[in-house]
Amino acid sequence: MFKTLRRILKHRWLDESDTHRAVPPAMVKRLMQRVAASEKRHSGEIRICVEAGLPMSYLWRGATARERAVTLFGKLRVWDTEHNNGVLVYLLLAEHAIELVADRGLNQHVPPAEWRAMTRRMGQAFSERRFEDGLTQALEELSAVLVRHFPLAEGEQHHNELPDRPVLG
Repeated sequence: MFKTLRRILKHRWLDESDTHRAVPPAMVKRLMQRVAASEKRHSGEIRICVEAGLPMSYLWRGATARERAVTLFGKLRVWDTEHNNGVLVYLLLAEHAIELVADRGLNQHVPPAEWRAMTRRMGQAFSERRFEDGLTQALEELSAVLVRHFPLAEGEQHHNELPDRPVLG
């Protein structure tokens, strides 16, 4: 019970203002531009979501950052792309948690160990509060994976199916 209460306090201590401090408007704009530039090279879709803490309903039932990321993957419609090759980069500030959730079209090409390695590398930058560096690194690595497995044909243009702007909560 004490562990649950401590976790709730940790998540409620942070709010949206903490998210906006970690990812200020100028960074949002740069990340949005990087996502758009990445998506010109492949047919995939990349979404970024940064949250300060989990909603109370998640905390009461002991849900994990992974569960929240999977829920947001659905709510943000990352799963609903033509080639099933969307990916969500989820960062939960309260727990310093990073989750990558990829759709089935992309996931079948990338072994779990590669996803874990990407997450570990991102975590190094995030642990030093270098959020932009970590997210930029994630975008570069995800772009390389998407270009390798879902390149655009010569002369083909990317049809943007999802917003490029990071979601902050």
